[in-house]
Amino acid sequence: MSTTQQEQTRAAAPQEYLLEMRGITKAFAGVQALKGVDFYVRPGTVHALMGENGAGKSTLMKCLFGIYHKDEGTIKLRGQEVNFQSPHEALLNGISMVHQELEQVPERSVMENVWLGRFPKKFGLIDTAKMVKDTEAVLATLGGEVKIDPRARLSSLTVSKRQMVDIAKAVSYNCDIIALDEPTSSLNEKEVDILMGIIDGLRRQGKGIIYISHKMEEIFRIADDITVMRDGALIKTMRAAETNVDEVIRLMVGRELTDRFPPKQGTIGKEILVVKDLNDLGHHIHDISFDLHEGEVLGIAGLLGAGRTELLETLFGARTRESGTVTLKGREIRNKSTAEAIKNGFALCTEERRFNGIFPDLGLDFNTAIAGIGNYTNKVGWLSTKKMTEDTQKMIDAMHTKTPSTKTKIRHLSGGNQQKVILGRWLLLNPDVFLLDDPTRGIDVGAKYEIYQLIFDLAKQNKGVIICSSEMPELLGICDRVLVLSSGHLTGEYDLIHDREHATQENIMVDATKFV
Repeated sequence: MSTTQQEQTRAAAPQEYLLEMRGITKAFAGVQALKGVDFYVRPGTVHALMGENGAGKSTLMKCLFGIYHKDEGTIKLRGQEVNFQSPHEALLNGISMVHQELEQVPERSVMENVWLGRFPKKFGLIDTAKMVKDTEAVLATLGGEVKIDPRARLSSLTVSKRQMVDIAKAVSYNCDIIALDEPTSSLNEKEVDILMGIIDGLRRQGKGIIYISHKMEEIFRIADDITVMRDGALIKTMRAAETNVDEVIRLMVGRELTDRFPPKQGTIGKEILVVKDLNDLGHHIHDISFDLHEGEVLGIAGLLGAGRTELLETLFGARTRESGTVTLKGREIRNKSTAEAIKNGFALCTEERRFNGIFPDLGLDFNTAIAGIGNYTNKVGWLSTKKMTEDTQKMIDAMHTKTPSTKTKIRHLSGGNQQKVILGRWLLLNPDVFLLDDPTRGIDVGAKYEIYQLIFDLAKQNKGVIICSSEMPELLGICDRVLVLSSGHLTGEYDLIHDREHATQENIMVDATKFV
């Protein structure tokens, strides 16, 4: 956006905006992350903030929330200029934010996480009874169908319920501005409906909701206004009712994106993996049997709690196998640990990058080399940082990863670029089987296309790829076959090559909801 256009936008901005961000700039190590961005939120509206990963959306929100300090520009809340020095200060002044990667204390209770830093007290001691009551009251605002025990340890909850706890915490501050960064990334359809109801209620109260998501159907379901960013700059702000999905995608990626999925050119080869009657020790999966071929992309569909993640983790040795056999290239293997699985030619990209996929405060070099760290030591056990840097740069170039350098802390990268680093980590080890758990979760349409292309490239190299996904169109768009799980049982199988007509979202959903 030109300087003249930005000035015209600013001049046209009405004074009744609840939040005004004008000319916000921010640079990291000489890289301009924000380039004079203007962003406004009207009271009683949902303003969708969209753009590819790395467009600057999260950086803009972090400048608002006091996590980053802007280099230039002004921020006004309710007409008064503010410059928050910390998230705590932002919260006290009426701005809350639910991050895509949950910032929680998993070993403490639900209620402790909700009221962290502001525990109710009585006679100088924490008033546990009041905290339970207050937590129940806040959770009740999320809808009567959300059943969460305030005393439960947070780590015992599913990812979706943990996300609901974070949303409840944001609501508990009674803020005027609530920023939601990919709030439905771990929610099922029923939970999404509950969240949409909560947002509608907040909108009726005159709150301003900033909604960051890559899910187009959600945006056009809930948003009043849409702002698109690209490469750290404001591209356009418009009313949701006056635009459409095609225009938003074009503005996001800077080009027409007529096909959501790249063409697959590889062929399916001989059988590479055979799984028979697989059960895990925790009884999350029951007698699962299937095979996988070279060059095949095998999808795993199912609702949350169906056992998708547990299946991948059992194959990878992250969960204990109780019974069943796994045969790779004609050789039976046990994978009693993740280290053994890696040695046997398995790779796993986890669903939760933040918690068990990356080392956020370490550089790309370490995060790339970690799975094969023994390959970078000399005879006396010292790390060869030169070789690590060379291999990391090789993966950055191959993946087209956007980063200032190989030493950049991985937490500074967008979700899509973090995922590229994780894939590059495994490519260096040349495994036979890739296990991908929701690999495009929280990633924009442009970056998704690149991840899909990387998956197809793996298939062309005769690798076997198993991908779990909560997005049905994704599975139907990139997979050769889809297996369906329900309550840990295999309830359906669809051949997308030879029987495409039968492989519909409706049929798969019927199998995913079967009572077993």
